[in-house]
Amino acid sequence: MDIVCLDLEGVLVPEIWIAFSEATGIPELKRTTRDEPDYDKLMNYRLNILKEHHLGLKEIQQTIAQIDPLPGAKAFLDELRTLTQVLILSDTFTEFAKPLMKKLGWPTLFCNSLEVAENGEITGYRMRIENSKLTTVKALQSAGFQTIAAGDSFNDLGMIRAGKAGFLFRSTEQIRKDNSDLPAFEEYDEFLAAIKNVLE
Repeated sequence: MDIVCLDLEGVLVPEIWIAFSEATGIPELKRTTRDEPDYDKLMNYRLNILKEHHLGLKEIQQTIAQIDPLPGAKAFLDELRTLTQVLILSDTFTEFAKPLMKKLGWPTLFCNSLEVAENGEITGYRMRIENSKLTTVKALQSAGFQTIAAGDSFNDLGMIRAGKAGFLFRSTEQIRKDNSDLPAFEEYDEFLAAIKNVLE
């Protein structure tokens, strides 16, 4: 049985931290997993900036409330879910993702969680499991699934390469160049057609 594993940010919804960077006027928060392969390093960098500017969960959630899925993302996901099981694997956080999942029709999401103080300050984060995307894909495979995976960032490459088929979607020029053997797509219709070909 096949299961499609998709990254969330950059694939189905805009990058949350980039949206928050634009909302707050703090350019340093534009850095994402497309730029920094070390997730712990990236998150500690972000948390230090939030602390420095006295920003917490409430402010980020206010920005997230204004974010809509990328144009065409929900229709793509709806059609894909009629064809096969779909699991969204993301390094985002439950506290960020819930309103976005509502707008996408409540697909299944595996992600992480934040540690938040009573005053709303984000004091840390808890990863669901180490190397969560690849680890989850391997667990699905051990349960008898054949995985098809897609994403746009460094932290997606493990799961993309581990399965029956893998794709880059709206990735950076550098990641596409460094992984030129991986099919890369920019539009949902051609992306969906490629997945259909693997499922047939």
